[in-house]
Amino acid sequence: MADIILGIESSCDDTSAAVIRDGWLLSNVIASQEVHRQYGGVVPELASRAHELNIVPVVSEAISKAGVTPGDITAIAFTRGPGLLGSLLVGTSFAKALSLSLDIPMVMVNHLQGHILAGFVKQEGKENRQPSFPYLCLLVSGGNSQIVRVDDPLHFEILGQTIDDAVGEAFDKCSKMMGLGYPGGPIVDALAAKGDPSRFSFAKPQIPGLDYSFSGIKTSLLYFVRDRMAEDPSFMENNKEDICASFQRTLIDVLMSKLVKAAKMTGIKEVAIGGGVAANSELRERVAAEGRKRGWNTYIPERRFTTDNAAMIAIAGYYHYLAGERCPLDIAPVARIADF
Repeated sequence: MADIILGIESSCDDTSAAVIRDGWLLSNVIASQEVHRQYGGVVPELASRAHELNIVPVVSEAISKAGVTPGDITAIAFTRGPGLLGSLLVGTSFAKALSLSLDIPMVMVNHLQGHILAGFVKQEGKENRQPSFPYLCLLVSGGNSQIVRVDDPLHFEILGQTIDDAVGEAFDKCSKMMGLGYPGGPIVDALAAKGDPSRFSFAKPQIPGLDYSFSGIKTSLLYFVRDRMAEDPSFMENNKEDICASFQRTLIDVLMSKLVKAAKMTGIKEVAIGGGVAANSELRERVAAEGRKRGWNTYIPERRFTTDNAAMIAIAGYYHYLAGERCPLDIAPVARIADF
């Protein structure tokens, strides 16, 4: 009998629900919250309220598009954390209520694990290449920057991580500082495609081992723009493409240097990327290019599986379900990974 998993994702500002059958994707519905753009970042209270409005229609649409009924669902996988506590509470509470009403089990999922396993979602009519174990995953998002060794779907080891800002956070903060808008990653990426990445130079941190630091790059850009605009108020507007291209190249250089180092240290040639910043055009190109140069087997997910989505939660939940894991109804969401 097929295992049909309903996935629910509500960790930040996207409400998403997905249905998979034995690892094959049947539907993946996402409701994004545009209200945060005017504030230059996610407002937690507004995010929670929007999730409350979206959760029922999103789940209903996901089940309908999957061509199944609520009675067909085997288990519910939901994001327990990390993320915004209010947003997580909406998804967790809904999962509990649905679990009770359908008398089916729940499986809790670590949001970061979802990003790591996003490449294991299978789709009809697609190549469905999946990394072999063990593999390295460069996990890059608005809240996390890590290099993770993945030994099987449920066992991971963090080899390196940021000691301050995440790379996605650096994109967002610098975009806001330059008056470019939110979310910063896609905006900077689009402008960078039109600029010269070699025109300007920004400080690169020298952190030992496989850990990252992006705070210094952000500060370097801040002072650079401030000093240039003191001399010429139109500097930012006249040079934003080159600034974005140079800034983005600096961030990607740091990410790639650590990824190459991790591959050399471990001898692993299976390399994947995941998380929202995995949608970045230059990062995707650089990982593919390094793979060809160094003999890696690289796995770059579709862009729709890089941002927060329930398909990745459903596939992670599927593996937990197969392992016999279940969670009680008194489970509480957690905002920090340390509390998971």
